[in-house]
Amino acid sequence: MVASRGNEGVARDGGEGVARGGDEGVTRDGGENTQQEGAIYVNESMNPVLYKSASNVFKHATKCQFSGQRLFTVTSSQRLLTDASSQRLLTDASGCVSTDFPINSTKKLIHPTSPARTRFAPSPTGFLHLGSLRTALYNYLLAKNTGGQFILRIEDTDSSRLVQGAENNILDTLKWCNLDIDEGPEKGGPFGPYRQSQRKHIYQKYAQELLDRKLAYKCYCSKSRLDQLRESAKRLKPRTTVSYDRKCLNSPDYGEESYVIRFKSPNEYPTITDLLHGDLSLQPQYNLKDKRFDDFVILKNDGMPTYHFANVIDDHLMKITHVIRGEEWLSSTPKHIALYTAFGWEPPKFAHVPLLTSLEDKKLSKRKGDLNVIHLREQGILPQALLNFVALFGWSPPRELHQKLTEVFSLNQLIELFSLDQLTKGNAKVADSKLHFLQKEHFQLVCKDPKSVGKMIDEVYEEFQKIGAVKSKENLRAALVTLAPYITNVNELKDHAYLFKDLDYSNIDPPKRLSQAQKILESVIIDGTKGIVDRLVNNMGVPKKDVFEILRLSLSGGKKGVPVPKIIELLGEEECITRAKKMVDLLERVK
Repeated sequence: MVASRGNEGVARDGGEGVARGGDEGVTRDGGENTQQEGAIYVNESMNPVLYKSASNVFKHATKCQFSGQRLFTVTSSQRLLTDASSQRLLTDASGCVSTDFPINSTKKLIHPTSPARTRFAPSPTGFLHLGSLRTALYNYLLAKNTGGQFILRIEDTDSSRLVQGAENNILDTLKWCNLDIDEGPEKGGPFGPYRQSQRKHIYQKYAQELLDRKLAYKCYCSKSRLDQLRESAKRLKPRTTVSYDRKCLNSPDYGEESYVIRFKSPNEYPTITDLLHGDLSLQPQYNLKDKRFDDFVILKNDGMPTYHFANVIDDHLMKITHVIRGEEWLSSTPKHIALYTAFGWEPPKFAHVPLLTSLEDKKLSKRKGDLNVIHLREQGILPQALLNFVALFGWSPPRELHQKLTEVFSLNQLIELFSLDQLTKGNAKVADSKLHFLQKEHFQLVCKDPKSVGKMIDEVYEEFQKIGAVKSKENLRAALVTLAPYITNVNELKDHAYLFKDLDYSNIDPPKRLSQAQKILESVIIDGTKGIVDRLVNNMGVPKKDVFEILRLSLSGGKKGVPVPKIIELLGEEECITRAKKMVDLLERVK
C-alpha cells in the first residue's frame, strides 16, 4: 500500500489554458491536464538497491527533482501512479513510500476495458503516406489489443480528386503490412457497403431527416455569390472564420433548381472531449457586427455528401466506438459532435494524435516523395520495421522497472503493448536515422528465421535474375544469411553481385606490388584457401593487411566490403582458385 499524508502542501493548478487551433478560440478545461505539486517520501527501511531504482524511475517517469536523502519532489504527480515503472516500484516498495497528495488524484486512464471497434477511412486521392499508415496502425492496434474489430472504409465521394490506382495502393499496403481488416470493401461485412460512393442513398435519407426537422436547409446560392461572401469576410475587422449569411434559410423550394443542403449550425458548438487533449471548446471566430454563420454543407449539388456528413453517418451506422486520427482534424470535430447531437446519437470517443514534423519541428508535406510508403518499400524497408517506426510517432512503450528499454517491436508485441494511456501530445519528429536503425534491427531478426528468409527470397529472386545477379535461390539464401550483419536490406545484395557472377578482370586496376600479389595468389592456387591468412602471415611473413587487400581485389574486384573470410566462404574454394588464376593472368599481362 502507498500511504497518503493528506492534502497538506499540495498546490493545485486548475486554471484554463489556451491552445492554438487556427483562427478558432480554444479553451482547455483543467480536468485531466491539471498539474499539482507534492512530495514522495521514502523511509529508511527501503533497501539501497530499491532506493536507487526509485531515484531513477521517479526522475525519469515523473520529471521530478530529487531533493534530499529521502525525498522526491514531484512536479507532475498525476503521471506518477499511471506510469508503469512507478506503479511497479510502488508495489515493490510497499510500506516504504508515502505521498502528501491523495492517490485518487492521479490521471484518469483512457484505454478502453471493453472491445473497441475502430476504422481506417482513407480517401483514395493519393498513395498512402506515413501519416495515414500511422492512423491505420493505431486504430488496428487498439482494436486488436482490446479484442475488437478493425474496419476499412473507402471515402471516395469527391470524384474530382480521385487518383487512379490509389485505392489498390491502400489495399495492397495494408496487406503488405499484415494489418488484416475484419470488414471492408473486399471482405464485406454486416454494415456495408464500405465504399462511400455506394452509400449515396443512405446519406440522402439522413439529410432529408434533418430537412424535415428544420435542422438543415437547401441553399440555392450561386458559386459567384459564395465567392463574394468569402472575399468580403476576409476584409472584416476583426476577422471571421465564417462567411455564409443564411440568405436561403427560409427560401421556398425552387423545384429542379440546383442546390446544396446546409446544416443549421448551433449558436455555440458543444464542448468536445478528446481522450488525449481533454475537454475543448472550439468555436468559430465571429464578427459580432456582421451576421455570418458556420452553416457548413452536408450534401453537395450532385447528391453526394461532404466529408463531415458522411463521416458521422458512417461511424454511427458502423458502430464505431473509437476514432484515432491526426490532430489536423481536431478543429472539425465540433461540427461532427453537433451532427451527432442533432440526430440524438452517442458519438465515438476521439483521440487526435500529434502532427508529424521534421527534426526542425516543421510540418511535413504529404507530397514529399520519401513520405510515401511505396517509396520506402521500393528502397527495401521491411513492413515490420516501417510499422515499428510509425508506431513511435506519438506513442511510447511502457517502461518497466528492472527491464532493459527497447524500441524494437514486432507487430504482435505492438498489439500487446499498445495503450491509449501511452499516447503523447507533442509533435512527432520523423528521423530517418531512427528508421534506418529499426530496419537494421528487424532485418537481422528476419535473416535468423528460415521461413522469413524464404519469403524474402521469393519476393526478390525474379528481379535478381533479370539483372543476372544470382544463379539460384540457394545461392541467394546463402549470401543473404551470411551478409546479413553487413547490410540493411535485401536490395543491398546487388552491391555484391561478384558473389553471383563472373568478374571482368579487364576493369580491375592491378595492385602496385606485383611480386607480393603473385606470391599470395600462387599460395591460393597451390594450397587452397584453408588457413590461407595464417599460412601467408606466419610462414611467409606477408603482412596481414596486404593479404586481405590482394585477396579482396582478386575475389571481389573491389578494395572495400565485407570481411574476406566471408567472401571465401560464399564463393567456395574452387571458385576462389579460379579467380586467383585469372588475377595471376592479369598480373602477367601488366608486368
